[in-house]
Amino acid sequence: MKKTVIGTVAKSGQAKTLRVEIERRKKHPKYGKIVRGRTVCHVHDEENVARTGDKVEIEECPPKSRLKRWNLVRVVAAAVGGVE
Repeated sequence: MKKTVIGTVAKSGQAKTLRVEIERRKKHPKYGKIVRGRTVCHVHDEENVARTGDKVEIEECPPKSRLKRWNLVRVVAAAVGGVE
């Protein structure tokens, strides 16, 4: 079964390629502060449907290029205000 995650499109400048950031929050083990982190994934978007700021669902796939290891499944929510 392929892993699927939901993230936000940070950049959509190149043709058929997106840069998606997946936010994670976790409590620091010693100090208890909530620490934010992010994972950056390069995603293949065959139809160029996603834009910057959209919330998207992506799934893992075999490598398509040097960095792209994810496919776009669907756009969950469009960006408010049309960033791009």
